[in-house]
Amino acid sequence: MTRRIALADVNNFYCSCERVFQPRYEGVPIVVLSNNDGCVVARSAEVKALGVTMGTPWFQLQDLARGHGIVAFSSNYVLYGDMSARCMRVLGQFVPPEDQEIYSIDESFLDFTAQPHVDLTATGQAMRQRVRQWTGLPICVGYGPTKTLAKLANQVAKMRPGWSGVCDLTATPPAALDALLATIDVGDVWGIGGRYGARLAEQGITSAAQLRAADPRRLREQFGVVMERTVRELQGVACLELEDVQPKQQLVASRAFGEPVFTLDGLAESIRDYVQRAVRKLRRQGSVAGAVGLWFETSRFRAQDAQYAPTATLTLPAPTDDVAAITQVAIAILKQLFRPGYRYVKSGVILQDLRDHDVQQGQLFDTGVLTVDARRENLLAMLDRANGRWGNGTIGIGSAGIKRPRAWAMQRGNLSPAYTTRWDELAKVH
Repeated sequence: MTRRIALADVNNFYCSCERVFQPRYEGVPIVVLSNNDGCVVARSAEVKALGVTMGTPWFQLQDLARGHGIVAFSSNYVLYGDMSARCMRVLGQFVPPEDQEIYSIDESFLDFTAQPHVDLTATGQAMRQRVRQWTGLPICVGYGPTKTLAKLANQVAKMRPGWSGVCDLTATPPAALDALLATIDVGDVWGIGGRYGARLAEQGITSAAQLRAADPRRLREQFGVVMERTVRELQGVACLELEDVQPKQQLVASRAFGEPVFTLDGLAESIRDYVQRAVRKLRRQGSVAGAVGLWFETSRFRAQDAQYAPTATLTLPAPTDDVAAITQVAIAILKQLFRPGYRYVKSGVILQDLRDHDVQQGQLFDTGVLTVDARRENLLAMLDRANGRWGNGTIGIGSAGIKRPRAWAMQRGNLSPAYTTRWDELAKVH
């Protein structure tokens, strides 16, 4: 049976989220900036047409912004995460749960193989209409017999208006498919990119059609197994299955400071905050951590500053998801590493050696059944509920639970409201 894989992708996701609640910016060139409003991490179609590339520092775009009316937004991760969840729930209505893979914050694969009589084009339009009506987000849908072809189909649906936002390659005749793939640069194929694209071009392979016609075994000898799978996927042989969401093997919480930090207390505040963020993710995926790592650093871009960037990892006596215990270990590491007299610009925490919470490894000299402190578990669950309901940092360990402005906190001067997660920031209709 020919597989029928869809890829639904939100157009210019971050920018589209901003436009949902501020429709006056439809058609207006907008960008979303990275932490501390540093670089461009998302661009509307109008900004892309001006030649602005990803990662361009915002300060370099001031003249262009004034000349073309570019509007900049700070990254509103809470809003984007909530809008993503809403969109994925809507898309999940079209297939059983086991046939949906949420690939990224704005992309989802859907497997329609078990629905052979479904009209894919009509279903794609139905998905677009429902997501737009229920969330306000614009999406495009591409279909293919493999995930790689579905990715290319989505690209065609998004970039070529003649397809009306839906491209179905599952029933496209081979000659027509070759003609279409001949118009797509090989570097635009999923998993190829600029570096491999340049090497392939040296061998005369410049289009997706030429890559599809290549010998996968020969390319494997030069590029490895991933390239072979890509070629076979282009040839219609499914090598990539839909994947379940797997627990992460490590969790990191780290951000650059809004202002430099010079003191131990200032670094400790950031570390407590980052530990709380990381542990919340840890508990959400049902894991415990066996080791805690920590680092902080000066700016390597300031040659005039003394440089210091220590890092250390400490194995825990027993794997845990207790935010207080992990915080205590992280602060102990910090005190060992800290040196006064430096201009620190960033810190971070990493939880490693992650394991399933419900599977505990016994020790050699254990004398009985491993026990769980029920009162402690209830306390941690209460922290989870409070922070989940009223926002991260509502209750925390030490300074992580204190509500006051912090000089080191990320600067977001153009932050939009939390329209979907805070009652006092709901959009108002006048």
